[in-house]
Amino acid sequence: MNILLRIFLAVSAAGAISAAQGKNGFDLSGAAIPAAEILQGGPPKDGIPSIDSPVFAAAAEADFIQNGDLILGVFTGGEARAYPINILNWHEIVNDIIGGKPVAVTYCPLCGSGVVFSSEVGGKTLEFGVSGLLYNSDVLLYDRQTHSLWSQLLRRAVSGEYSGENLAVLPVQHTTWRDWREQYPDTKILLPPEDSGRDYSANPYRGYDKSAALYFPVSPEAPGEFHPKEWVLGARAGGETKAYPFSELQKNGAKKVADVVGGTKIVITWNEKERTARAEFPDGGGESVRAFWFAWFAFNPKSAVFRAAS
Repeated sequence: MNILLRIFLAVSAAGAISAAQGKNGFDLSGAAIPAAEILQGGPPKDGIPSIDSPVFAAAAEADFIQNGDLILGVFTGGEARAYPINILNWHEIVNDIIGGKPVAVTYCPLCGSGVVFSSEVGGKTLEFGVSGLLYNSDVLLYDRQTHSLWSQLLRRAVSGEYSGENLAVLPVQHTTWRDWREQYPDTKILLPPEDSGRDYSANPYRGYDKSAALYFPVSPEAPGEFHPKEWVLGARAGGETKAYPFSELQKNGAKKVADVVGGTKIVITWNEKERTARAEFPDGGGESVRAFWFAWFAFNPKSAVFRAAS
C-alpha cells in the first residue's frame, strides 16, 4: 500500500477525543474558522516531525539532489539557503535562523504550497510544529509556546492565544535546484536529517500531483478550466489577488509579464527551461506563493486570473 494512504488510513491510538480537547489534542472552541472544517489528516500532533536543528552543506557538496529537483529558496540577511521539497515532503516545517532572523520554512504537500514566515510575533520568537490537522486541505501549524493553530495559506492564527494574529511572510522562490544555484552559487542547502528512518529518495505523494482527485474536501471548489493540480503563481498586493497559471504563462511565450495587482506593480518571470515562475514587486508591498490551482482558489475565490494574449 502507498505510504501516503497508510498515513491517511491510520487510526489514532488515542481513539475518540473529547469535545473539550477538540482534535489531535487542540482546543478548537472559539476557532476563527469553522471547527467542523478542521480535519484530521491522519498523523497525530508531531506525527510529522518538524526539523528543529537543521544542518546545511555547500552547494558543491550536495550530491543527494538532482538539478531538476524542486526546492524552496530563501535569500535574506545576505544568506541564501535551499530547502529540498524531497525533504520537506516528510517534515513540512523547518525552524531555522537565516541572516540572524528566526524563520519557519513551511511546505504543504497536499496544496503544493511553500511559505516562509518570520517566527517573531509580538516581540517573541515562536517555534512551530505540525499539528496533524488540515483546513481546506492545507497544513495547520501550531506554535509550541501557546499551542495556537496557524493556517499556512491564510497566514494567520485561527485558534488559541494568538487567534487573528498575522505572520510576516518572507520572499521565497519555489524553483529547481539548478535555477536557484545559478542565481545564488554560494547558497547552502539543507541536508537530510540523519537516522530519521525516512527514505528521502522516495516520494510519499507519488502520483498525487498528476491526479485530479483530492484527499480532503475544500470549499469553494475551483472551476474546471484548469486541472486541480495545475501549478499557479499566486500574487497578493493591495488587498487583491491574481493567479498566474503556468499553462497560461507558457502560452504567453514572453519571459516577463508586467502587471498591476491591487495598484502594485508586479513582474512575473517565466522560465521555460525549468518550467517555473517567480514574482517581483519593484516598489515592494506584495507577496507570492506557488501552489496547486485548487488550493489557491479555495483560499482566494475572488482572485483574478492571468490569461495569455490570443
